[in-house]
Amino acid sequence: MRHLMSPLDFSVDELDKLLDLANDIEKNPGKYAHACEGKKLATCFYEPSTRTRLSFEAAMLNLGGSVLGFSSADSSSAAKGESVSDTIRIISCYADICAMRHPKEGAPLVASQKSLIPVINAGDGGHQHPTQTLTDLLTIRSLKGRLGDLTIGLCGDLKFGRTVHSLINALIRYPGIRFVLISPEELKIPSYIREDVLVANGIPFTEVERLEDAMPELDILYMTRVQKERFFNEEDYVRLKNYYILTKAKMELAKEDMLVLHPLPRVNEISVEVDDDPRAAYFRQAQYGVYVRMALILTLLGIEVN
Repeated sequence: MRHLMSPLDFSVDELDKLLDLANDIEKNPGKYAHACEGKKLATCFYEPSTRTRLSFEAAMLNLGGSVLGFSSADSSSAAKGESVSDTIRIISCYADICAMRHPKEGAPLVASQKSLIPVINAGDGGHQHPTQTLTDLLTIRSLKGRLGDLTIGLCGDLKFGRTVHSLINALIRYPGIRFVLISPEELKIPSYIREDVLVANGIPFTEVERLEDAMPELDILYMTRVQKERFFNEEDYVRLKNYYILTKAKMELAKEDMLVLHPLPRVNEISVEVDDDPRAAYFRQAQYGVYVRMALILTLLGIEVN
């Protein structure tokens, strides 16, 4: 039995197979429509979510399976003080696979150690968000045709952004990757990512504060929102929330084939005027998220479709 806690739980070869499966699902949805008949997915979301929870549910329904679960800690026995370990033991009696989001880092890992069914980390605090990373990889590979030889700009909240941390960890395994880290001083990438991941692996990167300075050299621009829920201080959030806004004028500085990605939800960081630009890929990215989660469910359940 396998779980997914981090993108690094899959080797590069396994990732390629997973992404190939997701592409096949995209092209041949009918082939997979009954693959999970009789199987149940539990979505245990201790934190609010729209895209991640609904895309997991859509993925399982598209595979012919069914879904049960809760969408906030308040609507579960966590409100009565039940531990994650006890909850997953109970969920294991009801479902075949579980997707768990939790505000505490490491909570899905604790669940996986007690679980009788595969557990997928659907986001734990500011730590990891592996299925968003799989979505990002599928989007880049599908639209760019490759995962290597890319200059990737990561912009916004690089300190608390779990999507950014997961994506860096996943992409450094491909050749020719270079990062441009775009953030204010207060939201710079944590030292454990800078030193233990980028520097330790000899990955070239630069840190800049102005988005305009980075735009001309980027193949991918990965925008992130400043996350109010990660701040202890309302004043700091208000001061930083509109630090970066991607506009039509800034897009004119970019390459003709640069892609703009965003894990969503956006607040103000991408102007709606950018939505009509063919390089804006963030809504297509959300669709790719369903395909990759379908592929992940099949892989962890060991279901092969011929």
